[in-house]
Amino acid sequence: MGQPRILVVEDDSAIRDGIVDALCFEGFDTAEAKDGDRGLDAALKLSYDLLLLDLVLPGRDGFDILKEVRAARPTVPVIILTARGAEADRVKGLRLGADDYVVKPFSVKELLARVEAVLRRSPERPLDISEVDVPGGTADLARREVRFDDGARRELSDRETALLRYLAGHAGRAISREEILSRVWGIEPRRGRGVETRTIDMHVARLREKLRDDPARPRVLITVRGKGYMFTKEESPS
Repeated sequence: MGQPRILVVEDDSAIRDGIVDALCFEGFDTAEAKDGDRGLDAALKLSYDLLLLDLVLPGRDGFDILKEVRAARPTVPVIILTARGAEADRVKGLRLGADDYVVKPFSVKELLARVEAVLRRSPERPLDISEVDVPGGTADLARREVRFDDGARRELSDRETALLRYLAGHAGRAISREEILSRVWGIEPRRGRGVETRTIDMHVARLREKLRDDPARPRVLITVRGKGYMFTKEESPS
C-alpha cells in the first residue's frame, strides 16, 4: 500500500507550498488546489486520505466545501486551517464535521502531528467505497446512480448517496437513526423530537425503492427492530 495522499486546499501560495513541501518531505503523497472552485472539484473527484482545508477561499469558501464533502464522502478525514482568533469559525467547522483544526500561523511540527493523529484515527471510519453491489445491479456512488442488469438506471440524490455509502461502509452492523443523523446529516438529534428521525425513515424508503429492495421483505436495507437499519449483501434464498 502506498503512502497516504493528502489534498491541500489553500489560496495563499506561500502557505500552500510550505505545507506541500513539508508533507512530501515526510513521505506523504499530495494534491493541491488554490481556490474554492478547484478545491471543491478536487475534493469530490480525487482519491485521497485526508483533506487540509482553508476556510477563507476565493470562489466557494471552505464551509461550502466541507458541507459538500461531508454529504458525498462522509468517511474522509478533514482538518480545517483557520485564522488566529476565529473561534466561531473553528466551532462551525467542527460542527459541520471537521475532525480537527490548525490555527494560522502554525508550525510544521504542529501540522504534521495533527495530520498523523487524524490519520491514526481514520481506520475507525467506514471504508470510503465508490460502488456497492445490490441484487440485480450496482450502485455507483461516484456517479450517484444505480445501474441494473436489465439496463435500467435510477439517479440518487446527494443525501441518498451519502446514506447508502455510510450504511454500506458499516455492512453487517445495525446503525441507529441517531447515528445516521449525526454522521450523515451532520446534526445532533434533539431529545423528544421525532421529526429528524422520521426524515431518516423517509430516505431509507426512497433508497429501497431505487434499489428495488422490497419494503415488505427487504434484502439490502434491513430494519433492525429497536435499533435502526443495517446494510447486508446477503440475499434471501429464492
